[in-house]
Amino acid sequence: MQSDYTTLLSLFAVHFDARVWKQAQVLLTGTILARGQRTVCAAPRVMGLSDERHFQNYHRVLNRTVWSCHALARTLLQLLVRVFVPVGPILIGGDETIERGRGAQINAKGIYRDPVRSSRSHFVKTSGLRWITLMLLSPIPFAQRVWALPFLTMLAPSERFYADKAWAYKTMLDWMSQALLQVRRWLPARARVFVGDNSYASIAFLWRLTQLANPIKMVVRFRMDAALYAPAPPRNKRAPSGRPAKKGKRLPSLAQMAAKPRTHWEPQVVHYWYGEFKRQIEIISGTAVWYHSGL
Repeated sequence: MQSDYTTLLSLFAVHFDARVWKQAQVLLTGTILARGQRTVCAAPRVMGLSDERHFQNYHRVLNRTVWSCHALARTLLQLLVRVFVPVGPILIGGDETIERGRGAQINAKGIYRDPVRSSRSHFVKTSGLRWITLMLLSPIPFAQRVWALPFLTMLAPSERFYADKAWAYKTMLDWMSQALLQVRRWLPARARVFVGDNSYASIAFLWRLTQLANPIKMVVRFRMDAALYAPAPPRNKRAPSGRPAKKGKRLPSLAQMAAKPRTHWEPQVVHYWYGEFKRQIEIISGTAVWYHSGL
């Protein structure tokens, strides 16, 4: 078992200097074994290095030494794909989380909506860092469910952070679009499917990634008020020349379809529902064109 763990770690050694790699191994192994808060101090202690004279060197691995998070993410993703998804489409989940913090030295912090404590009728704000994470979604045999395995995390500062900076502000959608394009370059020969919540139900964002030469399939929680249309009818050869139609007749929105008493719902069983192995729900499905401003 120890030999397998050492072999696994050696795949990441090429991204570090030889001296830094020794300390990085201690931090990684100690973080896995630590109980409670997984801090830089806790990791060496659980490895039996409480009396280490040069304890500050482990902090320098993170705040001074030079290594590439980008390269580590690529190696980690390729390793996860090789082990868990050797064939077939690659399912990628995207989400954001808030790391709460109030220190004076945390320059990139902002004020955001707290997704845990907020509800539809109650808005709670929190201060901290906003991180965007990409995860490989894969069924784990011993867990009997799909797990989200993070491989790339990006800091997305608030707009206020860019007020006195030379570079332009990037939205959460800009960060996610850039990350997905990077994954597309890392795995050019594989089909990719992105799954996200309603934060990514933006027509410009979806259009940008589905119109690529090797597109990414996008699955997001849709807007209930989106303008839906039937697919464009086939062009009549006898019709006068002109711009072809991009959409058909207007269809009811999702909110209108849900409110209709004549809507026919079909029962379906969903696996791995929140806290449940199986859950029976009712759905209605169909095909439509989401059209807005030429997209």
